[in-house]
Amino acid sequence: MSEKNWPSTRDANGPMAKSISLLSHQGIQSQDADGIPESSKRFSDGARWKIEIPSVEGPLAFKAILDEAKKRSVKFHRISQGSGIMMQTDDEIKEMVALGKANDLEVCLFVGPRAAWDIGKQPLSSAGGVASPTLRGTDQLRYAVEDVLHGASLGVRSVLVGDVGLLSVLGEAKKLGDLPSDFILKTSVAMPCTNAATAQALVNLGASTLNLATDLSLQQIAAIRAQVDVPVDVYVEGPDDFGGVVRHYEVPDLVRVASPIYLKFTVRNSPGLYPAGGHIQAVIEATGRERVRRASIGHAMLTRYGYEK
Repeated sequence: MSEKNWPSTRDANGPMAKSISLLSHQGIQSQDADGIPESSKRFSDGARWKIEIPSVEGPLAFKAILDEAKKRSVKFHRISQGSGIMMQTDDEIKEMVALGKANDLEVCLFVGPRAAWDIGKQPLSSAGGVASPTLRGTDQLRYAVEDVLHGASLGVRSVLVGDVGLLSVLGEAKKLGDLPSDFILKTSVAMPCTNAATAQALVNLGASTLNLATDLSLQQIAAIRAQVDVPVDVYVEGPDDFGGVVRHYEVPDLVRVASPIYLKFTVRNSPGLYPAGGHIQAVIEATGRERVRRASIGHAMLTRYGYEK
């Protein structure tokens, strides 16, 4: 397939032509909208899409998803963790970093401190609450910076950030040389990016890759892509507490309009894992393996219809 030819699944002559024809013969419209432009932007290696497996809580879970990926012949490119750097031992962090290097995978760990775990009650209130990964007070901000610096000292080169002020501090730290220039700052889905202006503001603060809100339409995602060049992260299947979207059939069009894109796969109808630990280790590993299975389903949407990187 030509680099410039990534046909829409909405195209009457495209990969879903039979479904479109069937609907048309019955006088039924076959699409919600048309004319969304294709993105010409790419990852630095030329790829349009990559796969992320989220909520990989520790080295045992990491090994479990590597094993499952091997069984299913699924290639993924990044793992992310949600419990935070501070909720793992140094040895566990070093092991995750080593597993990432050995398997050519980006290892992204969440910054530990967050409002939802602090002593205040507003983050848990029904009205006027704040997003759970924001930082409450200057002490928490300092703790968060310490968490990142500690992770960096152990080899971590990618972190999930859920607070705008922290993102600004870490972005400036990269400019000043307090963090490596190639240190990746990934925004959290809990700090939602929902429009082009917000996307640009986050990039200006130092974001390397943007987690988009889980419920954006293709049109809304395309508008953000037109504004910024950094990769975007989109949940193909999202967690229940973030709306629980399941949009596997949109994978080809998500790639078409939003590349460079990380396709993320979690598991609906599953318990929360944060903060993770040995008390729920079986659930951590089981849901990790199921995320890989879900990723194999999403990847099949690309191969089934003849799409390539």
